[in-house]
Amino acid sequence: MDSPVEIPYQSFIKIDRNSEVSVYMQISNQLINAIQRGYLPFGTKLPGTRAMSKILEVHRNTAVSVYDELFAQGWVESFPNKGTFVIGKNEEQPSEIKMFEKKHLENYPKQTGFSFKISNILDNPFEQSHCEFIFNDGIPDIRLTQIDQHSRIYSSILKRKAHKIGQYNQDGSEFFKQHLSKYLNRSRGLPISKSNLLITRSTEMSIYIVSEILLSKGDTVIVGALSYFSVNMIFQKAGVNIRSVPIDQEGINVEEVRNICRQQKIRMLYLTPHHHYPTTVTLSAQRRLELLQLAEEFGFIILEDDYDYDFHYDKSPILPLASADTNGMVVYIGSFGKSLAPGFRTGFIVAPENLMAEMRKYLGIIDRQGDILMEHVLGEMIAEGEISRYLKKSLKVYQERRDYLASLLQENLAGLIHFEKPSGGLALWLEWQVPVNLMQLARSCAKNNVFIPKTLLYQNKDLTAMRLGFGNLNTEEMERSVGIFSESVKKII
Repeated sequence: MDSPVEIPYQSFIKIDRNSEVSVYMQISNQLINAIQRGYLPFGTKLPGTRAMSKILEVHRNTAVSVYDELFAQGWVESFPNKGTFVIGKNEEQPSEIKMFEKKHLENYPKQTGFSFKISNILDNPFEQSHCEFIFNDGIPDIRLTQIDQHSRIYSSILKRKAHKIGQYNQDGSEFFKQHLSKYLNRSRGLPISKSNLLITRSTEMSIYIVSEILLSKGDTVIVGALSYFSVNMIFQKAGVNIRSVPIDQEGINVEEVRNICRQQKIRMLYLTPHHHYPTTVTLSAQRRLELLQLAEEFGFIILEDDYDYDFHYDKSPILPLASADTNGMVVYIGSFGKSLAPGFRTGFIVAPENLMAEMRKYLGIIDRQGDILMEHVLGEMIAEGEISRYLKKSLKVYQERRDYLASLLQENLAGLIHFEKPSGGLALWLEWQVPVNLMQLARSCAKNNVFIPKTLLYQNKDLTAMRLGFGNLNTEEMERSVGIFSESVKKII
């Protein structure tokens, strides 16, 4: 075997004196890396500790600690009067050691050594921007959240109840599910118990679990035209056929749904009936009843997504389809705490108990740990009425922002756009009355510090429209944003 002094240790052992990792562990890790990658083959004799300390310009005690670490991890063995050797079988060794200068050990591989499937369907559609002002998809304003108060509740529970939480629980906090079921009963007319609830991290996770259990490749799913792009991505990944049905001012066209059902087998109908995404229209009461009858007649599942049920202003919200479902045809998903800080939000699924039992199996695979402490916090916020009090305060602010944005748009773009003020939600749906290139408009706005993501733009031969969120902007920010927006419009039309 080659003499230890012939191995250029300094070429692949790099010491960072400012690193939080101790010097001896840096050296140990890099020597182990060299052994694993074949730069120090089995049977290689390492320099003595005194020689190694000189080569690497470290204290001899550091070199001793390095060898102790290599021995403890089983990478080397020492023989009296012979030296320290890399452990391994007496297999045929290469005639010469690999060239260190050609491949640095500190570089992680840029590519895999194996092939794998690449999904274009799941490409991230979301954009990032450093613009000062952003029109988003309808996201609450984190500045309105009482983060300090939420944190105090979390800290209090952590001190009082952490020892009672126990081990991981994929089924979630029983305390939270008990109070959430009562909350949904009061606010949405859902006659459920905690056994009908599955707690998830988000709406998207909920839909993914539902699609994994209820959909098979080749199934047909009906969605609105237009529909939520993230959900469509999940459906496409499941290999289903998506049929789009027109949306008007009363929601999805029920007659068209009926016609499709007569032509072929439908597995699922996906709806956002409270405020259709992205147009914000509410599904009428008559059509809700008709869809429930169709589901029973043709045997398809209704997947009801109530993504922003908590945000309603002008009148009491229409109850979900799930509240009137007596045949077990509706799977209801939603989010809880959307108006709270991001870390205090969660998703949920409501379904009959036999389906819930299967869903828990899937949740146990993808989220076995859960977040019991956070769910306890949310449960206490429901029990103490904190959620209701906070929603009441924030809804007043969001209604004022909706009205103010509507007035600014009417003032600056009258005759160019058409919209109806939604009864709820955190976004407006604008339809353009004049030809305009929306991508060009977005680029023009971005140059002036207003960001409009491409996911909010809808343009084809029949439609030019956009969805503008207002929840994250205060009145001053709205004035400046709409001012830039309207100036950009006038420049390109």
